[in-house]
Amino acid sequence: MTLFYHFDETQPLAGRLAMGIEYDGTRFCGFQRLKHAASVQQAVEDALEKVASAPVRIHASGRTDSGVHATRQVIHFDPPVQRTEKAWIFGSNTNLPRDVAVRWVKPVSDDFHSRLGALGRRYRYILLNQISRPVLERHNVTWCRDPLDADAMHRAAQALVGEHDFSSFRAAGCQSKTPWRQMHFVDVKRYGPIVVIDIQGNAFLHHMIRNIAGALVSVGRGAQDEGHIERLLAIKNRRKGDVTAPACGLHFVDSIYDERFDLPKEPLGPNLLAFTGEWTGERALPDNPRIAARRKLTFKKQDASEHQETSS
Repeated sequence: MTLFYHFDETQPLAGRLAMGIEYDGTRFCGFQRLKHAASVQQAVEDALEKVASAPVRIHASGRTDSGVHATRQVIHFDPPVQRTEKAWIFGSNTNLPRDVAVRWVKPVSDDFHSRLGALGRRYRYILLNQISRPVLERHNVTWCRDPLDADAMHRAAQALVGEHDFSSFRAAGCQSKTPWRQMHFVDVKRYGPIVVIDIQGNAFLHHMIRNIAGALVSVGRGAQDEGHIERLLAIKNRRKGDVTAPACGLHFVDSIYDERFDLPKEPLGPNLLAFTGEWTGERALPDNPRIAARRKLTFKKQDASEHQETSS
């Protein structure tokens, strides 16, 4: 996929559809629909309903928390009517608030499931490391005015790679049945005043990345040594963990699927980091039994809802 391409205006899309969504999570209480507060899911479903002239239920690749952003949230739905590519994209965006947008839509086979079929999920936590507080970036970075040693943070973060019990980085209200998760990679890099924590894994616990970010900042500031993360993993106790970093710096930037689905490729977000030049799918997934098993899974429409997996 290039940055610009022509939307088809003539051919109605049939069958299950996958869709890429971008949103600023500042005013939303997370992705998942809620009865008492604004959610991204409700905004998207309401917009799709106006395009389809009928209710539409969507399924997302991951549930982001209140205040967390996304540049590549992948959803799927089974539309009650057929519409063209342009109608789904332009029609939805016309009816969406300005802090949510549809980036692309693509027909997929009935065994595609945005959440259950995801091989990996990738987030970027962005720190603006300067003396003065941010102005233009204030809603999508976390400000840290103390000097950060990004190299020390990167070295400390390597303890997270692999499969571990992440109890020390799990929110008290986490509903997952297990604290075990598998991290594919964790990179910490500096780009001028911007420090980026880039992390990918099979799934994440509630507040897990924000708790990891808080602990890594302690290392970067020199308040803790490079063994801090490894010790926290070994303790397996959130009460003895570090602080939780603010939600505003966290961005959901990719959800990865088997190549047979041929989803559009696009630059990893947010646009603040476009100069790094990395596009979706450039990094190979680990060769392990968990991913191999997930590639073989198929999900029929009638029983996909019976499968349960908690991820944030």
